[in-house]
Amino acid sequence: MTLLALATSERGLREPDDAVLRADDEALLRGQAAFETLRVYSGRPFRLDAHLDRLFASAASIRLPALERELFPGLAELVLPYAGDGDAVLRFLWTAGPERGPATGLALLSAIPAWIEDVRSRGSRIVSLLGVRAGVPWLLPGVKSTSYAVNMAAEAEAKRRGADDAIFVDAEGIVLEGTVTNVWWREGTTLCTPALELGILAGVTRAAVLELAEGCGYEVAEGVYPLADVQRAEEAFTSSSVRELMPIADLDGDALALGPAARELQAALRALARSG
Repeated sequence: MTLLALATSERGLREPDDAVLRADDEALLRGQAAFETLRVYSGRPFRLDAHLDRLFASAASIRLPALERELFPGLAELVLPYAGDGDAVLRFLWTAGPERGPATGLALLSAIPAWIEDVRSRGSRIVSLLGVRAGVPWLLPGVKSTSYAVNMAAEAEAKRRGADDAIFVDAEGIVLEGTVTNVWWREGTTLCTPALELGILAGVTRAAVLELAEGCGYEVAEGVYPLADVQRAEEAFTSSSVRELMPIADLDGDALALGPAARELQAALRALARSG
């Protein structure tokens, strides 16, 4: 992503290429930082409060030093003018700082990656990879921390295999989530998606889809499902804040049809986001 603007809790608005973290920040040394990424529509961040709720929950789970919640909307106000009336990516970071603090808050504004619409138009190619069900607190279920090496390694493996991304399944073949997405598929008028009890991330866009489904003529079933259910689905797609609804055209080398649910829900999500 092209960085458009940067603001920090310590130094305010900075040039995008400024150095803003200490070399001994625990975020750099041990991945001790929480983050949130959200999409900006027509200059306005979508569901800012929901993302801040999750940021503070993640920070509490990994025991980050305290920062005031009001800090982050203020940082957003510093960088959002650089989006103008367009769309962008807003990312918040909350780092632990050096061993005895202080913590640092960051807001980064970036351009929407150009590849997203190209992949949406043809459908995403996905591979399934072994993941871990985060069923105990020390596996940090539902936490967004910058200890993201496993997710990035999975994405790299997917690309090595000629795919766009990966979804994780556990040792029993149960579908969990994508590297940065939640997973959905359709059986008739029912949308199926893995339950949060599996330790997956409670995606903000996932929550929006749950709200929009009925208005688009679908009911939702959350549960524990084998990968075979996705492979024989009438259509499948992923959801995330930046990529929005992304149809899946290929799963582990087998073609999946591009269906109406992803298109209808994508349109409904855009309409909701732009309505303010």
